[in-house]
Amino acid sequence: MPLRYLTLDFNSFFASVEQQERPELRGRPVGIVPVMAETTGCVAISLEAKAAGLTRNARVSDARQLCPGIVIVEARPETYIQYHRALAAVIKTHVPETKMQSIDEMTARLHAFLNRTQAEQLAREIKADIARQVGPLLRSSIGIAPTWLLAKVASDMQKPDGLVILDDEDIPGKLLHLKPGDIAGIGPNIQRRLEEHGITTMAQLYAANVHEFRGIWGGVRGEQVWRLLHGEDLDYFEQREGQTIGHGQVLPPAKRNHADALAGLHRLLQKAAMRLRHSQYFAGALHVSVDYADEAHWSDEMQLTETQDTLRLTHALNEICRRRPEKFNRRKPLRIGVHLTALIDTKLHTPDLFEERTEQTRGKLFEAVDHLNKVLGKNTVYLGGAHGATKDAPMRIAFTRIPEPEIEEIDRSYEGRLKKKTPPPKEPEVW
Repeated sequence: MPLRYLTLDFNSFFASVEQQERPELRGRPVGIVPVMAETTGCVAISLEAKAAGLTRNARVSDARQLCPGIVIVEARPETYIQYHRALAAVIKTHVPETKMQSIDEMTARLHAFLNRTQAEQLAREIKADIARQVGPLLRSSIGIAPTWLLAKVASDMQKPDGLVILDDEDIPGKLLHLKPGDIAGIGPNIQRRLEEHGITTMAQLYAANVHEFRGIWGGVRGEQVWRLLHGEDLDYFEQREGQTIGHGQVLPPAKRNHADALAGLHRLLQKAAMRLRHSQYFAGALHVSVDYADEAHWSDEMQLTETQDTLRLTHALNEICRRRPEKFNRRKPLRIGVHLTALIDTKLHTPDLFEERTEQTRGKLFEAVDHLNKVLGKNTVYLGGAHGATKDAPMRIAFTRIPEPEIEEIDRSYEGRLKKKTPPPKEPEVW
């Protein structure tokens, strides 16, 4: 089987960026947090912290006990995105057809059929150029294999700073020490189904036939996984991008009350609505959720006539919050979330006969609002429901979604265009 795919996974990406930017952090355990609070969790940790036994999502107070000397750093999403883009540019000079899987992972299709020696040389050249052009602290694990799924598995087999090539002679031998759950796409539900069929080891998984896979997965996806595991080249699984647009936030300690939580929900909704318009979607439903300090959870959803209108979405949010049962009023809100769902592409949208004029007018209004916020920075113009929360809900990075600072923060390409020009000095009058 030819080596067709290369997957590159950056190790402890957020923490490595901070160490590259700040030399005083190098060699030290680092935890990256969304907000500076002892009760929040580490969204990322450095290689040094991992070596000390710390795991991602550890509460800050626990991290300090388990890893004395850990440095807690507040996340800087825009910086991480800048590094992601710089890294992608370097990688594309070696392998142009690249798919971004997440902020810290990308897979490339190798058009030239490389042998093992050539593949290893390519990987080492990519690592060297990253170190030279972006920074030596940006270490990565690279996997090369006949299919993108096997390349992903290979990239996880040797960390940090690893390089694993899976060729004909390695499959399945080098996979047999793994667990079925180490294969991308085999989550808890599929693992449970595998166990029900007596499959608990990689050897058993690899020995199962394609019909068993179809039955376990409940359809063609099982056959696709079977064929990829056995070295057959298939396109990437279809991505479910665009099905929801939303934001979540852990409230800072001082704002864990219902008034500030409501303002925060409005802020999240306005961010989501701006992304909705930018992504050329209309939403058919709004989902709202709140987690409380005592681990209680409340959520509700409202179906809508498909819309991009922030004002209509605001009315829906207020109505959903009014429906919240009174028993939650005595609880302290900890985490809030807003998601726009039932999305359809703008091209498929049919305006309501009686609302078309209003929709067009509001569309122009929010187009202007979005433009002002892109040019002058977020919250230059906002609806009143978010008052008091405009400095909250900063841009966050989920590992599976790469935000666009130009949409969520400020589009720096406009910088300076609206600055007042200094008039030229007057020439002295001649008498």
